[in-house]
Amino acid sequence: MLKFTTHGREMPEKRIAQLRAKDFAEIYAKFSGDSASAQAARCSQCGVPFCSNHCPLSNDIPDWLRLAAENRLEEAYAVSSATNNMPEICGRICPQDRLCEGACVIEQSGHGTVTIGAVEQHITETAWNNGWIKPVQPSIERSESVGIIGAGPAGLAAAEELRKNGFQVEVYDRYDRAGGLLIYGIPNFKLEKDVVNRRTTLLQQSGVKFTLNFEVGRDATLDELRTKHSAVLIATGVYKAHDLTCPGTDNKDALPALDYLVASNRKGLGDAVKDFDNGRLCAEGRHVVVIGGGDTAMDCVRTAIRQGAKSVTCLYRRDRENMPGSEREVKNAEEEGVIFEWLSAPKAILGDSGSVAGVLAIRMELGGADNSGRRAPREIANSEFNISADLAIKALGFEPEDTPRLFGAPELKVTKRGTVRTNPATLETSLPGVYAAGDIVRGASLVVWAIHDGRTAAAAITHNILHNQAAPLAAE
Repeated sequence: MLKFTTHGREMPEKRIAQLRAKDFAEIYAKFSGDSASAQAARCSQCGVPFCSNHCPLSNDIPDWLRLAAENRLEEAYAVSSATNNMPEICGRICPQDRLCEGACVIEQSGHGTVTIGAVEQHITETAWNNGWIKPVQPSIERSESVGIIGAGPAGLAAAEELRKNGFQVEVYDRYDRAGGLLIYGIPNFKLEKDVVNRRTTLLQQSGVKFTLNFEVGRDATLDELRTKHSAVLIATGVYKAHDLTCPGTDNKDALPALDYLVASNRKGLGDAVKDFDNGRLCAEGRHVVVIGGGDTAMDCVRTAIRQGAKSVTCLYRRDRENMPGSEREVKNAEEEGVIFEWLSAPKAILGDSGSVAGVLAIRMELGGADNSGRRAPREIANSEFNISADLAIKALGFEPEDTPRLFGAPELKVTKRGTVRTNPATLETSLPGVYAAGDIVRGASLVVWAIHDGRTAAAAITHNILHNQAAPLAAE
């Protein structure tokens, strides 16, 4: 260990921008065993591992880095997967620059962070390739069942943890595939779909039942699921898009980001998508403006490049340093040809109701801190300018749908933001035996936080059932 003084920071090789912008394959190659071992050996094994402290899952990163440095990869996977149900997914899509790697001690000392995410991905891919990852086989099968609403990362993590404890688990989802935004929201160049499908297949092999094309409120009420199961977990995520308040936002070619990304991902999966095929949800040959500065906006601009857009501009009201998206994603987008208009906001979507003719924007400046602690943007008088566009994509974040109304459960309490109200320690809602986890509780957030919440909820459900219900064990 401690090789950071003799070996520099290294990422797996990245395909050149001109080539990768023509397809949806992942942009990074895989680490070789020697490269991953050498990178892991740079870890300083510090006494207070800030990388672990800044990981929502409190992953024991120094321990599995040491094991990787010693080529003890099966043990490294055992340590990694003890706290993370999807390490190969987090290794690909976590914003490590804002989490573990951003807190790395040797990064702070000027030597460059250990590339933790790439090593994590290498460990798990090696585990898959060698057959070390097996379906869950609980030592005892219990009779109690748990219903999980939502097959995204929170629901999938909870399902695995509950199966480890022997519960019967049924996952309900409105889509026709399990995975949630891992399948339909995140593009392949960041997360190829077979990576997600491996996990859901493993859960099926572990005894988890998936009931797809199922909507609570349409196919069953929440009360009906409560009657059927010993406990219910709400892990639906948040899908309602924030909208612009400026004129022209209702133009048919001013698209919500998720509509655009789902269409692209469905085409990649081989589905027939009418509005993609007729050009409405496709950027090919068009001048595209994406409004927003988070990771969803980065997914949109990089997707538009790959679809063959004539130009792609990202319009964001704050500066680069205050952008919520990953700096690594911004750099990748710039390499691929995206133009960023920092400190700029839309004043109007131009054109008639049938087509976009451009975006009227205005320059912004940052004033004092607002309630969130971030410097608030404000308009600069007489600084309007036009951006050529015939497709505008609104990537302004997401908020919860009206869950009590949709589920036919008006007694389910929500916060002022519309998120489901829970006990923060147990994630139990106002309804006994009903829990909630992930974005539907905390608002739009990271996959790694959804996994954290799914594990927390599973632990609370297990404790509640075992200590309060004490149902007899099922026959093995």
